[in-house]
Amino acid sequence: MESLFRYTAPPSPCGYLPAELWSLEYEVVGALTAAEYQRRLLDNWRRFGPMLFRPRCPNCNACCSLRVLVDRFRPDRSQRRCAKLNDADIKVRIGTPGVTHEKLRLYDRYHAFQTDQKDWPEHPVKDADSYCNSFVDNPPFTEEWRYERKGKLVGVGYVDAVPRGLSAIYFFYDPAERGRSLGTWNVLRLIHECRARGLPHLYLGYFVEGCASLAYKARFVPNEIRAPEGGWVAFRT
Repeated sequence: MESLFRYTAPPSPCGYLPAELWSLEYEVVGALTAAEYQRRLLDNWRRFGPMLFRPRCPNCNACCSLRVLVDRFRPDRSQRRCAKLNDADIKVRIGTPGVTHEKLRLYDRYHAFQTDQKDWPEHPVKDADSYCNSFVDNPPFTEEWRYERKGKLVGVGYVDAVPRGLSAIYFFYDPAERGRSLGTWNVLRLIHECRARGLPHLYLGYFVEGCASLAYKARFVPNEIRAPEGGWVAFRT
């Protein structure tokens, strides 16, 4: 792995906990391998495109990476209903990241809905270049998961495959299919795939206690979080 440059952003209002300030340490790297990224995941880093990042907040350490213990996972009643609704009806195709007009339209519909219904910030329309910068120009261990219903694209997820797990990067879906809880089903499918590959962990990114938009992650139990002082500890069981 080649480190190209590294910097820490100045503190600004937190997007998770409005009463706090947040700051992220960034590192742009080249030629990142799956094993190298696995080590970074264990040390509370995440990745988006060529950029690695981790929290460096001045007064708060609430951002903790969360991972699901795959072998011990058992779905709750709501998750079982979600699986029953979608398992026979939606096809999952795993392949190499790419850009199409269909994906661009789906991405823009998803963000327009989230802005209108959930007060997300206005999001610029993705063109092919910006989509590639975010989702296509990735290390070779990144997978694209396409979800199709009756031949129509209804969801797209991006996933890093590392030696000891899968790491979810981003998922977006058709708002017209929101009654299917496709976000939940995406996580269930990732857990299923971890089992099929013999991988012990599914990494779901940062969990922040008190942030409603991230609360869903802790519902996949049992799970662990990376403690602020280092090391992984049992969280929700």
